[in-house]
Amino acid sequence: MKVFTFDTMKANNQDFQSRKQLLSLMQRRFSLFGYEHVHTSVFEPYELYSQVAGTIAQDDMIKVIDPSGKVLVLRPDATIPVTKEVAKHYHGTAGHIRYFYMMDVFRQSFDGTGSKEKTQAGVECFGEKSAAIDGEVIALAVETLQDMKTPNFKIEVGHANFFKQLLTQLPINDTALKQLKTYIQAKNMTEIAPFLTSQDVPPYLVEKISQIPLLYGEPKTVMERAQNIILNDTMRKELDGLWEVYEVLCTYGVSEQIVFDLGLINHMNYYSGIIFQGFVDQVAKPVLMGGRYDQLAAAFGNTVPAVGFAIDAESLLEEAKIDITADLPGDITIIYETNKLSKALKLAGKLRNAGWRVITAEAVEQMPINSKQIIQLEASSSTWICGEQVVPFTTIEELEKLIVETVKKN
Repeated sequence: MKVFTFDTMKANNQDFQSRKQLLSLMQRRFSLFGYEHVHTSVFEPYELYSQVAGTIAQDDMIKVIDPSGKVLVLRPDATIPVTKEVAKHYHGTAGHIRYFYMMDVFRQSFDGTGSKEKTQAGVECFGEKSAAIDGEVIALAVETLQDMKTPNFKIEVGHANFFKQLLTQLPINDTALKQLKTYIQAKNMTEIAPFLTSQDVPPYLVEKISQIPLLYGEPKTVMERAQNIILNDTMRKELDGLWEVYEVLCTYGVSEQIVFDLGLINHMNYYSGIIFQGFVDQVAKPVLMGGRYDQLAAAFGNTVPAVGFAIDAESLLEEAKIDITADLPGDITIIYETNKLSKALKLAGKLRNAGWRVITAEAVEQMPINSKQIIQLEASSSTWICGEQVVPFTTIEELEKLIVETVKKN
């Protein structure tokens, strides 16, 4: 039997609070870009996912049987059910539909830790296909990670159709294609050419596909190298479109966080255009994945252009160990002497109504204080303390001014 100690419970609570703050920051950023919160059922019909080819493997889904004998699955993906609902009601003159979600998703094989539940936060923008919209969504991804104070992150941008155009030229079966993708994803240049030659692939294609791992890095350099492997007008058009998106990102001022990767592979086959992944220091796998999926709504009887991304909240918190709570200015502790109880409670109530998180505590020796801001109410004076600043105040209005000025500086 697992025993929970006080220290374990305290650590778990700190993780929960950090996760809550993380999601709150994401929600604020998504809302600033005009997205509205949406939620879907935890239990979905098995057919919802099985009817969309190339998405969630059957063995990865967690299945249950309801009392009527119908097979249900715990929601393994957020994009598919959101797209289904949009497809059901969307019409061509609806304009942009912008949704964000923060939901748990469930799969059998997330990683080697045995965890079957992960929290995803993401956005889905429906209704328009353009470089401006693609650039806006990627810029939103960048700004969201910036809000997290994420160190040294990069967004790798590729194009699903550019890569698929190359693969359609290969005379190999699905098993060999899967192996080739593994080599390309690992950027294993020493294995690609011999493998393709063993599959009787024409030498000119071997040469072009062997260059794919080199198509990674600074966008302009990648674009120049990519000219050497273009096979048709479709590939040239996709490259031109990718560069248009990059120009939008330059306008947003986020180009320093962008690298191109034309060998980027996403195992969700519903992506049909631009694709991207976000990586941060200390985390080997992507913490953010997204792209354009204009054909997904067709599985539900409609045509709806769409682009979006999802963030793995656990990867940011558990693996990168990012301290979200420490960067927020909203915690205040009021320390009061016994005869100041009434004043302390009235002050706490007013600050809470103004949106602050306030803890009140009677002054005792050796009491641990975790707040960035402390208000001391003593018999003869009232003092506000923030870091090395110690400022006396006489009215609540003076105190509020001190707090607001501190927030602006931070």
